[in-house]
Amino acid sequence: MIRSLWTAATGMATQQLNIDVIAHNLANANTTGYKRSRPNFEDLMYQTTIAPGAQTQAGAVIPTGIQVGLGARTAAVQKTFAQGNFTDTGNTLDMAVEGSGFFRVLRNGTDEAYTRDGSFKLDQDGFVVNSMGDRLQPEVSIPDDAVQITIDAGGLLSATDQTGTVVTTTQLNLYRFTNEAGLVSVGKNLFIASDSSGEAREGTPGQDGFGTILQGFVESSNISVVEEMVNMIAGQRAYEASSKTIKTSDEMLQMANNVKA
Repeated sequence: MIRSLWTAATGMATQQLNIDVIAHNLANANTTGYKRSRPNFEDLMYQTTIAPGAQTQAGAVIPTGIQVGLGARTAAVQKTFAQGNFTDTGNTLDMAVEGSGFFRVLRNGTDEAYTRDGSFKLDQDGFVVNSMGDRLQPEVSIPDDAVQITIDAGGLLSATDQTGTVVTTTQLNLYRFTNEAGLVSVGKNLFIASDSSGEAREGTPGQDGFGTILQGFVESSNISVVEEMVNMIAGQRAYEASSKTIKTSDEMLQMANNVKA
């Protein structure tokens, strides 16, 4: 069987996954705190007919050799944690991280998870939670008589009553990882740590390389719709080129089969 048929098929498979990733990025263009995914591809093994550096019968060294590649495959789909733009919401419990760091929440009441989505609210018990009801860690409880909440850049949350008396203060911390790209995406704008990401390191906002907190803002997706559209066009053309390779290989086989003795 002609080799190019299978080689072109691997190219179509990788470009299909490329389009899948682009579609996911575009679907989350307006998702708060979403981080862009980027596929990485690598070439497959090579069939070596003559190895570079081999010697001829006359004793000469072959400079390049003959190696024919067998296609491509997906090596990884990597998250890009570039800073997104900030959106002013006017909500006193909304927070955006300017720089490095994640908020930590308790998922399902037991599992620690991390997020860049700072859209927080109060639950029925007065605790600060995300949109799924997961409590911000460490837990922050706002008293019923609080009428104003302020959060400074260093993460100090203060709530005051009608008389201006501070009724509660809490220090909000951020968390960093050695390899952010190694975090596992679990949906709902959440990540969990893995062996690849390393353990979470806790720190005070604005210190030791941690970002600062902006109250009343949320971080938008870091997706560039124009860039994703360009990548989609390039992926479509690459897919089309691989399909034409399969068609050409099929026509060559047909011509070979039609040769009469």
